[in-house]
Amino acid sequence: MEKFYQLWKKFGKNFEQGGKLEKLSSFYDAFDTFLFTPTTTAKKVGAQIHDGSDSKRTMIIVVLALIPCLLFGMFNVGYQHLLATGQLAEGLTCCLWWKALGFGALAIIPFYLVSYIVGLGIEFIVAQIKQEEVAEGYLVTGFILPLILPINTPLWQVAIATAFAVIFAKEVFGGTGYNIFNVALIARAFLFFAYPNSMTGDSCFVRLGSTWGWDGGAAVDGWTGATTLTQLSTGAVTESASFWETVNGLMPGCVGETCVWAILLGAILLLATGVASWKVMVSILATAGITAALFNAFGSDSAITQYPWYMQLVSGGLLFGAVFMATDPVTGARTECGKWIYGALIGFIVILVRVLNPGYPEGMMLAILLGNAFAPLIDWCVVRKNINKRLKRA
Repeated sequence: MEKFYQLWKKFGKNFEQGGKLEKLSSFYDAFDTFLFTPTTTAKKVGAQIHDGSDSKRTMIIVVLALIPCLLFGMFNVGYQHLLATGQLAEGLTCCLWWKALGFGALAIIPFYLVSYIVGLGIEFIVAQIKQEEVAEGYLVTGFILPLILPINTPLWQVAIATAFAVIFAKEVFGGTGYNIFNVALIARAFLFFAYPNSMTGDSCFVRLGSTWGWDGGAAVDGWTGATTLTQLSTGAVTESASFWETVNGLMPGCVGETCVWAILLGAILLLATGVASWKVMVSILATAGITAALFNAFGSDSAITQYPWYMQLVSGGLLFGAVFMATDPVTGARTECGKWIYGALIGFIVILVRVLNPGYPEGMMLAILLGNAFAPLIDWCVVRKNINKRLKRA
């Protein structure tokens, strides 16, 4: 490794000031800081704390936490395909298990290629124009985006949404650390409002056709690809999934949002490493549960209103959003008290949207984006209250 490091540094002299590739210095710096821990310290007099942890390594921890959701999502995409086309009539054999995983992998990998090629391409171009370092924030954004989309979303739409989100939700605000809204959610919101047929309905969550020419098929009689929340909101539920079926996640939905176990594994890693705030997670889940319980007790007799509060917590993208998206330190509240308020706002709004708006049965995307909009105000109020309290004490 040391020999590779020396060769890499020798190659890097071409990108230094006066070198042959000086104008592409940001490209080299991006790969250099990704592959190796920086050894430089700030030019400041006095004692310094040298820590090997930086923002790129923090982002990589989040990516590692998302891997269980990705792996399960790959399997579930293939499983839903086999189920819908009648190939699981005699049960899930070992051969079909691997077939499901392979089919799902082939279906999802192109999403990642488009997400990273378009998103990182724009990041590199902007960094080169500004002569700045390439920001590391898109490592996580590019990994999350395919996990929150239906598997049948056309790749050209993913490319357009990615470009829109990176340019108008990130770069125009100054880049990583300055964006007001979660970039991945802005991409999803763009798709939801620009191409609603690709984001909702019975046909967008389960791939029936072939993937790169492999294993296409027609749906069996009586099959439906609608999610549980969609069926509840339209009143078309014949038999709702049980709690454990919902927790296990073998059902239609966005790629990475269905399996509670996979999300909890990621949450454990984020909390153990201190990357995410447990206060935001707990506040969202507690408020959402209380709000749903109140609707259960005092709401109408509709199916979505009477959907048990504990089922609301494990359905749709609520848990995934609470763990991986609402905890974004850039777009969320930063004060400790503000994190409780921020999470409570999201938890309340997501249930409110689900119950009162039949046209939009999910709700988590809008709830987090609304929370992002109010996060600076929440922090300002918390800080102002603390200042006033100290002034009275003084």
